[in-house]
Amino acid sequence: MENIQRTSLVVVLLLLLSVSAFAQLRTDFYKNTCPNVESLIRSAVRQKFQQTFVTAPATLRLFFHDCFVRGCDASMLLSSPKRNAAKDHPDNLSLAGDGFDTVVKAKAAVDKDSKCRNKVSCADILALATREVVAMTGGPFYKVELGRRDGRISTIASVQHSLPGEGFNLNQLNTMFARHGLSQTDMIALSGAHTLGFSHCNRVSKRLYNFSPKSRVDPTLNRQYVSQLKQMCPLRVDPRIAINMDPTTPNTFDNAYYKNLQQGKGLFVSDQVLFTDSRSRNTVNFFASNNDAFKQAFATAMIKLGRVGVLTGNQGEIRFDCTRPN
Repeated sequence: MENIQRTSLVVVLLLLLSVSAFAQLRTDFYKNTCPNVESLIRSAVRQKFQQTFVTAPATLRLFFHDCFVRGCDASMLLSSPKRNAAKDHPDNLSLAGDGFDTVVKAKAAVDKDSKCRNKVSCADILALATREVVAMTGGPFYKVELGRRDGRISTIASVQHSLPGEGFNLNQLNTMFARHGLSQTDMIALSGAHTLGFSHCNRVSKRLYNFSPKSRVDPTLNRQYVSQLKQMCPLRVDPRIAINMDPTTPNTFDNAYYKNLQQGKGLFVSDQVLFTDSRSRNTVNFFASNNDAFKQAFATAMIKLGRVGVLTGNQGEIRFDCTRPN
């Protein structure tokens, strides 16, 4: 009994610590130190986006992976000469380089302003750059809370069991998101980020060719979609071949993702389960029928995601170089 009480107390203390940390975040954090931080980052991100569309999904995915692994502390940006940082974990090797490059370019733009040099954390730059790419592709423009500090630690081990897998069921998804204070609705809204970007053939081949002893093809997949996927990903194709997450409007941030789920066109099991499981289907149907409601829910969930495990005050540091600790 005493052990249970002690464990409960630890959980409560951890929650209180995380609440007090994100309570220090505020939208006008840099109003005196770097008042034009948002416009500096916006123009740098826009320039990068004009060079390649991949900037958008890559930055959004980088932010999600960063927040889920050690909290939103830019530890995913740290490089290690021994290749044992979080970004070197197999689950992160598919993070596109354009996401990292976006933060590096935005950081350079901020530091070019003498008033702002080394005043803005890489974690905040990533959070603002993410909001910009969402808005640039047609998604919501939401307020970003600022004041995060950068973490100094990045390990491969910290990634283990920290990111949702493409084969997850609803219980696994809900458990992982709840760990970060995110509800089922938040999880379904954040899954809508799969309206942008691409994955690779090796991530879906099991659903197409070797799903289960009973059925080679995942029965929840739309038959026509199976044919399309098999054309793009034949059996012995290079596993790194890219395929769009959203087969209908892959370059637009919209609610097509949910409409695709209604038709059995979710690329991953963890996408399609949101529709096949009756507990989440109503939310999918609601977002499919109401683009504004989806965007509003996504904005709300992104603000909550941006508070996960943040370092504030005198914790962490403001990195001079986003790829290595000071």
